[in-house]
Amino acid sequence: MEIQIPTGVRGKEEQMVTAETTAARYGSGLVEVFATPAMVALMEKTCLTSVLPYLPEGFGTVGIKVDITHSKATPVGRRVTCESTLVEVDRRRLVFEVAAHDEKGEIGRGRHERFVIDTKKFMEKV
Repeated sequence: MEIQIPTGVRGKEEQMVTAETTAARYGSGLVEVFATPAMVALMEKTCLTSVLPYLPEGFGTVGIKVDITHSKATPVGRRVTCESTLVEVDRRRLVFEVAAHDEKGEIGRGRHERFVIDTKKFMEKV
């Protein structure tokens, strides 16, 4: 099945920084600020949800590569907004540019790649 997803597709997701999304809670650090793994998860979610409307029933995407810089700390109580743009489609490989901001400005950016899967076939191979 050929899947048509146009480049330029944009996504946007928001998340409040809570005690559960801090580096101290994730175990990725000792401080009560937005964890890098939490930021990456938000970026992945933003990319995923942006292309879901273009996928046939039973298809999804999985993350395959992350190249992200986390440049500023965000304390508990601030809102983080992530925006993504699909910049390349190579058959089933999707390449996104992503950026995350809080109320004070940019906190991270980079590129993320996902691969389109037939969910049932994928799970049969796992």
